Amino acid sequence: MAGVGLCLWVVAAWVLMVTLRGRQTWYAAGGLIVTGVPLLVWLGRSMGAGWLLVGVAVLALVLRWPLRYALRWARGLLR
Repeated sequence: MAGVGLCLWVVAAWVLMVTLRGRQTWYAAGGLIVTGVPLLVWLGRSMGAGWLLVGVAVLALVLRWPLRYALRWARGLLR
């Protein structure tokens, strides 16, 4: 069931990508992160660590730009 939730999350991310423009996409990315993290916890608890890694990879691929900006920000804090 958690795998179905992850698939629905990907479909929702695609719909948001197609319909939103500009600054709206950052708010959508925040919403996807807020819904994606509990989904990853559910996926890991119900299906195991292997599927958790698959879920993390899927979320990282979908949210690649927010992830890049977060890594740049963290790198700047460490300097």
